[in-house]
Order: sequence, then structure tokens, then C-alpha cells
Amino acid sequence: MTLQLAKDILFRIIGLFLTSALGIITGAALIAPDVKIWESAVLAGFSAVAGVIQKLGTAILDGKITAEELDQAFNVSRSKEDKA
Repeated sequence: MTLQLAKDILFRIIGLFLTSALGIITGAALIAPDVKIWESAVLAGFSAVAGVIQKLGTAILDGKITAEELDQAFNVSRSKEDKA
């Protein structure tokens, strides 16, 4: 794995954590008001990151990870970007 690929994975994981955590804040306040909002956000972020790390772990079993496997783990489709 190259340093650039490792940076890409790290930044994507941070972005995934933040978007998952922010997405749950409103719902958590309504559904479970007794749970602290930050706890719900952290739980949602870790849950999303764990799913992606599991997919990355499966992809790297052969000793390398490709850009396509990375995109699959994060559910990213490059076809939209390629058309632009």
C-alpha cells in the first residue's frame, strides 16, 4: 500500500465518520432523549467506519488493495466523475 493510498483511506474514513455522526444527531435527540447526543454521534460514526474497515480488510487479503476495491468499500461510483 502506498502512502498516498493510506492518506486517501484515512481522509475517507474521517469524512465517513463525520457524515454518519452528523446524520444521526437529529434523530437521536427525538428517538432517545435520555442518551447524550455526542454518544449517539460517536456510535453512528464508529458503526459506519467499522463496516468500511471490514470491507477493506476483505479486499486486502490478497496483499494489495486497488482503487476500485477502495471505492467499493466506500460505496463510491467513479462513473459520475468520469462523465463530468
